[in-house]
Amino acid sequence: MNRTQRYGMMIRLRPEHREEYLRLHSAVWPAVEQTMLDANMRNFTIFLHGDLLFGYYEYIGDDHEADQARIAADPETQRWWTFTDPCQESLAPAGSGHWWVPMQEVWHLDDPASS
Repeated sequence: MNRTQRYGMMIRLRPEHREEYLRLHSAVWPAVEQTMLDANMRNFTIFLHGDLLFGYYEYIGDDHEADQARIAADPETQRWWTFTDPCQESLAPAGSGHWWVPMQEVWHLDDPASS
């Protein structure tokens, strides 16, 4: 039985690439979206505040690390990142292995109807 896990992360949007990033995300490539779905990601959302991007998704699988590796190995996702990565500036500590810095979940309100 899978238990939904929630993930939040942040990165800085380079102001000079703002319009390009927003344009790219107005029509994310279907193959990239399908790879994320196949890797058990759901409800992926990116929010923008000033020059900060906050990403959130729910994971419904059993092996997050393996599913993340599957995404990273996907050629179409790698090609997508050649366009999106230059728009971003990582906030993660050097050597952490993260591009988007992970955030700690502090609180969550469950939907009583889904229990």
